[in-house]
Order: sequence, then C-alpha cells, then structure tokens
Amino acid sequence: MLHRDLKSFAAVLPAQGRILGLDVGDAGVGIALSDATRTIASPLQKLKRAKFGLFVKELQAVIQKHNAVALVAGYPLNADGTEGSQAQKTRDFAHELSIQTALPCLIWDERLSTSAAMRPLIEGGTGFDTRREARDAMAAAFILQGVLDSGLVRP
Repeated sequence: MLHRDLKSFAAVLPAQGRILGLDVGDAGVGIALSDATRTIASPLQKLKRAKFGLFVKELQAVIQKHNAVALVAGYPLNADGTEGSQAQKTRDFAHELSIQTALPCLIWDERLSTSAAMRPLIEGGTGFDTRREARDAMAAAFILQGVLDSGLVRP
C-alpha cells in the first residue's frame, strides 16, 4: 500500500525489520538501508532501471537479503510543493513497487536531497567520478534518514 502520511505508514510497520530508502531516477534507483533499530540510514547500492520486472526481481533480492519490511521513496515535489510530472511518475512507480513487493511504501518529500547528499562528498574532496557513482545511494540515505529522524518508525 502506498502512503503519503508518515503516521499511517508507521502504523502498518511490523515491530522488527529494516526499511529501504529509494531515490528513484529515470536510469537507476539509489538504495539505502536502515539499521535494525531504524535509527541510522546508510547508502547501500544503485540498481539500474531497465525493465520493470527485472528491477523488481533485483529489488526483491535486496529486500530478502536485508530482511526489509518497508520502502520509503523520495517524492520529487516542485520547489513550491506542487506535484509535477516527475513526482507523478515517481508516485506511480512507488505504488507499483508496493504492489509487486507486497510492502508498505511511503513517498517522502525529497526536495534538495541530492544536493544535501553531495555536500559532504564535495567538502571531503571526493573526485567527480566517485561522487557520481555514490550520489544516488547517498540521496536515498538522506531521504530515509528524514523518516527515521521522526522517531515514528522505530521498533
């Protein structure tokens, strides 16, 4: 089931299990993983987004490997908070993922997540190619951390 509200999402979470954060792009999806206490989000990997069925199969493997019980997808609203075409595509993608994985999925405002995730890499002197590879998983971690910081999803 797709959720737009953090409280309704938190209400359906099982007591145990990790949460995956997703930064959905046209070419790939950055993935982050919460710790078991749902306190800290860490960048995990990036999956290519070629065919939907293949993507779901690869995501299912990640879900099983890490015992994930829910998804949080970044929701790219416009700067003024309205939903544009990219947000609509992401919402539809997240809804379909929720159905295919049978996991609850929260769409979470991700405005400025990529730039916020890149800041520490730039300030740390990380090279451009390395930043590009890490960007999507870092953005997914930033998105997921926002949800974890609410404290509402902790076991």
